[in-house]
Amino acid sequence: MSAAAGGARVHTLEARGLCKTFGEKQVLQNVNIHLDEGEIVGLLGVSGVGKSTLFNLLSGLLVPDEGQVLLEGRQAAGLTGRIGYMQQKDLLLPHKKIVDNIALPLVLKGEKKKEARRRVEEELAAFGLEGTADKYPDQLSGGMRQRAALLRTYFFNGRVALLDEPFSALDAITKTQIHQWFLQVMSRIRMSAIFITHDVDEAILLSDRLYIMAGSPGSIAAELKVDAPRPRGTLFTASAEFMERKRRILSALQIG
Repeated sequence: MSAAAGGARVHTLEARGLCKTFGEKQVLQNVNIHLDEGEIVGLLGVSGVGKSTLFNLLSGLLVPDEGQVLLEGRQAAGLTGRIGYMQQKDLLLPHKKIVDNIALPLVLKGEKKKEARRRVEEELAAFGLEGTADKYPDQLSGGMRQRAALLRTYFFNGRVALLDEPFSALDAITKTQIHQWFLQVMSRIRMSAIFITHDVDEAILLSDRLYIMAGSPGSIAAELKVDAPRPRGTLFTASAEFMERKRRILSALQIG
């Protein structure tokens, strides 16, 4: 976050008063959220509340009926290619090697294939992908594919990313392992991210702040700071502070 002229706060990414209607159904009403440099922000809510629609607005794939999307203080509504967007499925191309899947954003930006491959290979170890450069997606586990997808997103835009349920397809053991890896790698690369989840424990474990969406049309029902240092070990999920945050979230979601 930086300061603009006159002392106004400029966020890395901000939504102001977003509204969106499809046909006669209003999906979002007056949504206001922001993301600051180096933050991981969770977006939690029941299915159908408008989380994916909000992501499509933030990424420029949809244009809001009302409101603004600001990227580092500049209007970004309807402008694609500005923000990394990792969807729920990894979307790795099955006919391309992992190194070429990950290098795709660099090649599309005009880099030579050889240089793009070199840059990718330099990062593989840091993302836990040693020895995978010449493998194909179907030769990797689900967790490894998600690591590759995140690295591809990082090369698309190393500053800010939208992650749509990035770990929902993983089994419980793999998810626990990749959560710890994710916190470590995000601290290293300092990429700001908003991620969608339906998992309350995951939301608290990974987030610096949480937005809870509710209602029809969807709006922001609550904002919660986690205020626990990162990276967080698995014991954090058994702590009193974790359980208190979980109670507050379930109350905001009107669950239990």
